Amino acid sequence: MPAKTKFEIKMGAATREAFGRTLVELGRENKDVVVVDADLSKSTMTTYFAKEFPDRFFSCGIAEANMVGVGAGLAMSGKIPFVASFSVFVMNKGFEQMRIGAAYGRSNLKVVGTHSGISIGEDGPSQMSIEEISLACSLAGFVVLAPADENSTKALVRAAAAYDGPVFIRCGRPKAPVVHGAEQKFEIGKSIEVAAGTDIALIANGLMVAQSLLAADVLEAEGVSARVIDMHTVKPLDREAIGRAAAETGAIVVAEEHLVDCGLGVRVAQVVAETNPCAMEFVGIHNRYAESGHPDEMLEKYGLVARDIAAAARKALARKR
Repeated sequence: MPAKTKFEIKMGAATREAFGRTLVELGRENKDVVVVDADLSKSTMTTYFAKEFPDRFFSCGIAEANMVGVGAGLAMSGKIPFVASFSVFVMNKGFEQMRIGAAYGRSNLKVVGTHSGISIGEDGPSQMSIEEISLACSLAGFVVLAPADENSTKALVRAAAAYDGPVFIRCGRPKAPVVHGAEQKFEIGKSIEVAAGTDIALIANGLMVAQSLLAADVLEAEGVSARVIDMHTVKPLDREAIGRAAAETGAIVVAEEHLVDCGLGVRVAQVVAETNPCAMEFVGIHNRYAESGHPDEMLEKYGLVARDIAAAARKALARKR
């Protein structure tokens, strides 16, 4: 198990940037990798792929549903297509096409949503996707991934390309703190324990993994040993790690940049109920949309920083005792 050391924030590339760079690497390695975008390639970072492989890049204009349909068709013809747009657009506008074109036929489509969550910041609530994890998980047969940093994104994009079946990957706009070393191995459906702990488990993904590590430091100063788990795969969940965390710590906090009504937390709670019921708390967005603002200010205002995770941990620990 990893030793508990004080977590220091070191900023890395945005997960959308890591996605775009990795696409180019995959394109060099496999001529069957193709990319489809919907007029946002400079933001989703598929522009890197377009510049190097113009004959394997397809722009659909502002037509996300059509983009997903084109991607599904390319998958059915034997290609490995990555379709990308802002999460709020690709998931909300392309859902029907994902359901029939990818989920129903289990085609080899890779869907990437960038600018996820409220950390998109100044672009405002109309472009903040806080429901897409729930929607992606509702698609039968889909794998759903939410990397925490650039290294996990690189590894999980590669894992998605190697996986035979439909995948949704959630990426973000801002630079993300580095959580994992470049040598860390990632496997779909297998979480990573990034800090050992015996009193409570903090389960998170995306930007909330770094915040959970900071919260673990706060709790450690109070004499609380907090385990931190990066649940980068939301579907299929690492049931064994969740069940073990519940049994060994007796308390869990789930932190996510998503609506708490329907995201990672409810999926973890289902596993806990089926394995080792324990005290639980949920940190996320509560039944409302956000507003426009600086990303850091947004996370502070809507309760998605380390102090909020630490506060939730104290509540769970109080019930545990």
